[in-house]
Amino acid sequence: MDAADPAGAVGHAFAGVYRLSPDLGTFTLLVDNFIIPNGLAFSPDESVLYVNDSRRGHIRAFDVTPTGVLAKQSDRVFAELRGSEPGVPDGMKVDVAGNVYCGGAGGIWILDAQGKKLGRIVHGHPATTNIAFGGDDWKTLYFTSRTHLGSINLKIAGIPVPVPAAKKS
Repeated sequence: MDAADPAGAVGHAFAGVYRLSPDLGTFTLLVDNFIIPNGLAFSPDESVLYVNDSRRGHIRAFDVTPTGVLAKQSDRVFAELRGSEPGVPDGMKVDVAGNVYCGGAGGIWILDAQGKKLGRIVHGHPATTNIAFGGDDWKTLYFTSRTHLGSINLKIAGIPVPVPAAKKS
């Protein structure tokens, strides 16, 4: 086994989504039918995994079992982010209410937890390449394009990274 390629993935003829166990000892292929998986995010309770497929222009969603395994039968297209303007699904984050933010055609798309488009942030730069929540209250959405770094203040906070530990009562 090559330390730089623990699962031998470099030689594979597909782009996959993998799971690394919490102890870092097991590297498992979960899904092997993406063209270009390019970004992932979890719902606030980590019961849903969202994965961009940039080449296909959509986000797929998978239910996650309590043991951390994907329920493959739950594989579904969560949202199509194609359009006539530049941009593909790239960069993705989730806020505390479960809304998904993702680069797509014409800017950053905002989707509810069912995949319904709530709106779009049009920032005027082609191809959003990444996004992140930050600021003291996690209500600043930072975004990059190929040549620009920008930010916008939101009314709802993103999921903090790392997620704060639950308080003991």
